Amino acid sequence: MSKKLISAIIKVGTLSVVVFSVSALFIYDAKLIGWVMLALGSLCIISLFLFNILIKNVWPDIVFGLIDNGILAILAVIGAEMAGVAGAIVGGAVGNAITDGVAGVFEGHMAERLREKKISEERTMIGSSIGKMAGCLLGAGFVLIIVNLIDPRL
Repeated sequence: MSKKLISAIIKVGTLSVVVFSVSALFIYDAKLIGWVMLALGSLCIISLFLFNILIKNVWPDIVFGLIDNGILAILAVIGAEMAGVAGAIVGGAVGNAITDGVAGVFEGHMAERLREKKISEERTMIGSSIGKMAGCLLGAGFVLIIVNLIDPRL
């Protein structure tokens, strides 16, 4: 394995442990979990700066994650309301398949627009992965905040 790959695995792995641990602490606090996810998404964006990765270079990945997990979270909530845990899993799985396709269209569109403007959107292991993590956390965080405002019992 190359040093670059090992470094990326360590950085993403460490960030993943932090994201998992913090979200696990707040999972039962419906009023806060959306805000916590927004904060974790922001932490991912801050980490991009620490790794010398410009936001504009990973913007397509962030957009992908926002759309992907935003729609997925909506479908998981709908599935959970219809059929409990199994419904949430089916809603999440079907939602993930659909949103990967939809978000991929927007990710590709953003990448093409950046290339047209002569802005490098060259993908790197660490930038692409953390950009998608940030977008996914932000997308799900927004949905959870809105769901909690609409129906605080969820």
